[in-house]
Amino acid sequence: MSRLTRRAGRGRGLLAAIAAVGIGIAAQAALAAETITVEPADAVGTRPLPMAAHGRVVADGTDLRRQWPGSYFDTAFRGADVFFKLGAGDVALRILVDGQPVAALTKPRPGFYRVRGLGAGQHSLRVAVASESQAGATVFGGFFAAPGTAAAALPHRGRQIEFIGDSHTVGYGNSSSKGECSQDEVWATTDTTRAFGPILASRYGADFQINAISGRGVVRNYNGFKADTLIEAYSYALFDHQTPVQPQGSNPQLIVIALGTNDFTTALHDGEKWPNRDALHADYEATYARFVRSLRARHPHALIVLWATDMANGEIEAEAGKVAAALAAAGDRRVAFLPVDGLGFTGCHGHPSLADDATIAAKLAGVIDRRADVWRR
Repeated sequence: MSRLTRRAGRGRGLLAAIAAVGIGIAAQAALAAETITVEPADAVGTRPLPMAAHGRVVADGTDLRRQWPGSYFDTAFRGADVFFKLGAGDVALRILVDGQPVAALTKPRPGFYRVRGLGAGQHSLRVAVASESQAGATVFGGFFAAPGTAAAALPHRGRQIEFIGDSHTVGYGNSSSKGECSQDEVWATTDTTRAFGPILASRYGADFQINAISGRGVVRNYNGFKADTLIEAYSYALFDHQTPVQPQGSNPQLIVIALGTNDFTTALHDGEKWPNRDALHADYEATYARFVRSLRARHPHALIVLWATDMANGEIEAEAGKVAAALAAAGDRRVAFLPVDGLGFTGCHGHPSLADDATIAAKLAGVIDRRADVWRR
């Protein structure tokens, strides 16, 4: 999923061949999370470990810069002492050992961090980004082995999913206990690692990539604000309209898209390019269909699922449904449409909650499970 795999022993900062890899290493023993610590430490004498970077990343010397949500970084090793390095940028991270969460870091300072308290044997380590990073890129500097710790092979995961969308796909404020939130509270309660995308990917043992930006739409952003729409930003690895995506290694069997919330949940304003709602509808339908056709050209065998909520008095569902119907009528038999009704929207600012994320994932799984050929190449 556009992942860069870095191998130890091939030169610092060398980005090796892209591979489909994942975390799925069986734990040697049950983890006792309370015995594992993650804390700043001196990493003198360590050496780089193999790494798989999932999501859109840009190599910057020995570091990787990322900005799209849901990025995660995996390594595997034998031993009980391992480090990772963080660079600049405000970020919330979830640390998982052998697939189990052991620590959360909120706006950690740059530097090396040591994971201690592991039992002997083979382990996997994941550093996953939970926060959104529209304000700027953040930096991950890789994994490092302490003396006595050895690299282990990164396992292969053949299943890949790409999620494309807006704040609903990001997981905007999904862990909040209230609807009215300050911007600091939104940032603190956004947890992409527990949004519907990672839930669905975990169900199928798939690697995933999340290409979503809160507030962005197909042709119109929330309340008409000026910035790249999601579709305009999609071609770039960072939100700079300059750094192109390097798509090598991205070959999803499943693409899940939810776009339209920001196009339709607010009224048109004087000065916007659409004279009326009908013109907005026509632009949305044509642009969305063209975008899906571009994805189809790159991924001819993928199942593409468009889903939409019943927000905006059903306008979003109706418009997204028209796009799916037009694509099917044109002969694309691997496009499906899923209306998702009845969500609670109790997250920040009327966004889906963690419970809603679980519901969305379950409804998507219902579509996927009816297609026996989804995971075939």
